This record gives sequence, C-alpha cells and structure tokens, in this order.
Amino acid sequence: MISEKLLEIMKEDGVVAIATLGEDGPHMVNTWNSYLRTTKDGRLLIPAGYMHRTEANIAFNPEVLITLGSSKVKGLNGPGAGFLIKGKAQFVTSGPDFDVLKGKFAWLRATMAVTIDSATQTW
Repeated sequence: MISEKLLEIMKEDGVVAIATLGEDGPHMVNTWNSYLRTTKDGRLLIPAGYMHRTEANIAFNPEVLITLGSSKVKGLNGPGAGFLIKGKAQFVTSGPDFDVLKGKFAWLRATMAVTIDSATQTW
C-alpha cells in the first residue's frame, strides 16, 4: 500500500496535513514529512507531541485523511508529487509502535498509528 513514490516524498522536506472529524466537526493538524515512519505491514506511524483534539476525534471517529507532498519529487505531470491517504487511526502510548518513535523523538507522548485504506497520488 505504501508506494516507492510515497516513501520518496517522506524523505523530503514538506508539510503533512491530517484531517479528522469529531463531535465538534472537522479538525486539521500538521506535522513534517520527515517525522513519518512506516511499519513492515504497511501502516503509517506519526509522532504526537500535542494533537489532543486529534486524539479525541480519533476516539470518536477513527477515519483520517492525510495529505503530503514535495516539490522535489517528480510527479504525474512534472515537478512536484503529492498523495491523499485515507485510513483509520488509533493513538498508542506503549508497545512497539510507540517505542520505535520514542527512540527518535524525545518529545513524543503518543504514536498515531494509521492503517491505510488507500494512498492515491494526486499530482
């Protein structure tokens, strides 16, 4: 589910937008491409330092939309590539998914683990 092109984008500088839907409506939060990690089974791991409202929304509705891109990666029609990821997320505060990120990000309080339903290149 995680293509080579998506992995290439994750190595470049860029902003990741994460959209969730909670009882109070939609919410967006950002992180950096370089903070994302993948698991052998194709899940996406995102470090959470704050993201309290995102966590509350995930508890209400686990569906997430994530966009990321880079102007430095060749896209569908020239320079620049981006993806829309749809999936289901959960926040974890212990175990392997937490530990792999805690070793890299001392400020981590939780890991948002995303099971990807689809990852579509958009540009």
